[in-house]
Amino acid sequence: MKALMLGNEAVARGLYEAGVTFVSSYPGTPSTEITESVTQYEEIYSEWAPNEKVAFEASFGACIGGARSFSAMKHVGLNVAADPLYTASYIGVNGGMVCAVADDPGMHSSQNEQDSRHHAIASKTPMLEPCDSAECRDFTKLAYELSEQFDTPFLIRLSTRISHSRSLVELHDREERPLREYQKDVMKNVMMPAMARPAHDRVEKRMDALRQYAETSGINTVEYNDRRIGIIAAGTSYTYAREALGERASYLKLGMVNPLPIQMIIEFARNVGQVYVIEELDDIIETHCRKHGIPVIGKLLFPTCGEFSQKTVREALLGEELPTQSFTAAPIPPRPPVLCAGCPHRGLFYALKKYKLYVSGDIGCYTLGASAPLSMIDACVCMGASISGLHGFNTARGPEQAKKSVAVIGDSTFIHSGITGLIDIAYNKGISTVIVLDNSITGMTGHQNNPANGLTIKGDPTVAVNLEALAHAVGINRVAVVDPFDLDQVRRVVSEELETAEPSLVIARRPCALLKKVKHNPPLAVDTDKCTGCKACLQAGCPALAVHTDGKGKNKAAIDPIQCVGCDICAKICRFGAIASTVKGGDR
Repeated sequence: MKALMLGNEAVARGLYEAGVTFVSSYPGTPSTEITESVTQYEEIYSEWAPNEKVAFEASFGACIGGARSFSAMKHVGLNVAADPLYTASYIGVNGGMVCAVADDPGMHSSQNEQDSRHHAIASKTPMLEPCDSAECRDFTKLAYELSEQFDTPFLIRLSTRISHSRSLVELHDREERPLREYQKDVMKNVMMPAMARPAHDRVEKRMDALRQYAETSGINTVEYNDRRIGIIAAGTSYTYAREALGERASYLKLGMVNPLPIQMIIEFARNVGQVYVIEELDDIIETHCRKHGIPVIGKLLFPTCGEFSQKTVREALLGEELPTQSFTAAPIPPRPPVLCAGCPHRGLFYALKKYKLYVSGDIGCYTLGASAPLSMIDACVCMGASISGLHGFNTARGPEQAKKSVAVIGDSTFIHSGITGLIDIAYNKGISTVIVLDNSITGMTGHQNNPANGLTIKGDPTVAVNLEALAHAVGINRVAVVDPFDLDQVRRVVSEELETAEPSLVIARRPCALLKKVKHNPPLAVDTDKCTGCKACLQAGCPALAVHTDGKGKNKAAIDPIQCVGCDICAKICRFGAIASTVKGGDR
């Protein structure tokens, strides 16, 4: 039986068929759907962890306990999990452990474009890279066999295109794997220096054995066609090359990208003309080839930045451009991402806009507050950096700056890595004001539950982190809760906290407008007789608002009733009372 599956769904299917029993992840596009898909398999325990480090550690603990375990994350998430990864590589496994990391060439939903193969090389962890959904399933199952055979965690490198493209996958039955026996082994599992030194020796020998496996196992394959051009590629780059060049080239398709084979590449290069290396992001395969004296062309033709395509390969190697259709109609206007209509973050940002604050931002929907017309984010680095970054900024610039600066962070991101920054402020007697934008969900990755909203990955009720109590527990005495749609309340409370010479936590609490449980008000409408066309309402940046020219050539605001959720922000902005509810009498 075959099914059309996303690459991420196929990884989940591979977990099921491989007899995996424990999955812990943190959502991160483009990896999120793997763990979401796992929830359909009752045989597998699954959870959302507070962050990727915790997820990896929990999965590693499960594998030490004898289970086959798994963790998924995006490329920047692997940075967070790097600490346990590098030592887990020294320890090895009991039950097999696999971690899938999804890179994002082109930065469709990421703050950088890093290449996760570097982590595999530096941590001396083997890595497989599938080229379609079928291989996502196959390589996932294979990774568990190899993990247990070679006593090592395994990495699977995905990319946005592999994760989010569909292709046919053949389905098989689940192979139940009994829990392996656990035996205490301090020399293997406790990484103090005396144990780590011999462990490093074992790791190097293991990598040599894996390199021999890469040479002879069939995980890397050769296809000879026209031998004037030889292509070395892996993953989506191989798929692009195969589709662009067809039988006009020969191919060495790499399924294992760490460690890379040597003799196999030398033999392939001897049997073809010019060898080209096609790889998205960094020149890892190319550098490997040159290190071993294999003449190849790679980044001389292919860019280091951005996502490739069939067009990229065809133009670079053949100088051919496929015919395109041009349109003479008016160009399509750009549609940049914006905060949704009724988003509670909009009210918070608009309320603070008049104060000209320095806003230390974070990763999440609220990062869109950096865009005009709100323009309310000054810096955004990584998960949790808003709080610790604000502490450093204010400490460097002094107490007067602290009266004009805030950090903004979402509830899920605060749990992920913001708590330690808040502790840093309290412990080191900082006076920064932190605002948690609590919308009751992990929003940007598609509405995943988190430890702050009281629901598990399957929606079952559980304990919820009490943000107010947590703040008090770490030493923050001043804690306030505001409704981000109450602009006057937000301004009053934040003003008070900025003037206070001690750290503060303000929680702007209102659920995401897209949650099914949220009841919306009737849409608002514009009284065109009262509207002056001043465009002040547009300063909120709501996609439901626009300005049109009426029959008399005058500008008039307009509200799309399909998008509007009656949040009232625009009505509070309008000085002329031109915006009101469509319900008679203004009832809400």
